[in-house]
Amino acid sequence: MSDLNASSTSKAAGPWRAEVIQDFARSELFQRTFQEGMDLVEETAGYLDGAGRQASKLLSRNAALAYAAESMRLTTRLMQVASWLLVQRAVREGDMPPDAACEERYRLAAQDVCRSAGDNEGLPGELVTLLDRSERLYERVRHLDRRMYVEHEADEAPHPVLSQQDRLKSAFGL
Repeated sequence: MSDLNASSTSKAAGPWRAEVIQDFARSELFQRTFQEGMDLVEETAGYLDGAGRQASKLLSRNAALAYAAESMRLTTRLMQVASWLLVQRAVREGDMPPDAACEERYRLAAQDVCRSAGDNEGLPGELVTLLDRSERLYERVRHLDRRMYVEHEADEAPHPVLSQQDRLKSAFGL
């Protein structure tokens, strides 16, 4: 994203949006979500480096391929969540202005990759549990991201009919 687009996104946020962002970053909901996210990242890393690595060696070829794909999906999902949560923490701690958090580059991304493939048959139970937990967390953070950053942009966009009426009034001096 160019600097021009980034600054226009920040300017569009408005002071009331900055308050909403700061209020969330200071909230108990944020604290719980942040702690859950970071704990899940640690737990997943421990599993994938330890018991998960051992379990994957015992799988059939097809199940091992599915394990590799799902562990990558799990890792991507958690890194997206962790990045988003760290931006919110930077706002809370004053390291980032709230309007900067509105920039597109800080939005939750990789939704196509992060969404569940659905078929976890043959995968180790602990991996399936981590996949389920991470998907629920990702969906909650996705909801928060949309409510705080994406939906407000749609709400603030001028209504096309009213915009045209205003242009006509200006043109004809009404």
